Amino acid sequence: MVYRRIRDLREDSDLKQAALAKYLNCTQVCYSQYELGKRDIPTDVLIKLADYYGTSIDYLLGRTDVKKPYPAAKH
Repeated sequence: MVYRRIRDLREDSDLKQAALAKYLNCTQVCYSQYELGKRDIPTDVLIKLADYYGTSIDYLLGRTDVKKPYPAAKH
């Protein structure tokens, strides 16, 4: 699920893989492997992607279909 979601979000934003790879500080090949499911996506990369797209990690992982992120917890 996560692989399709990050590809769809990138395409919906009219971005190239190279642009996301630069943002994530990895190669385009590495990012392509994330989208193809050939490489596991590290937690820190999931956090960066969720922040970049203004969504939640749960959305990226397919645990919810709600794109809007959760409100910040108050401590």
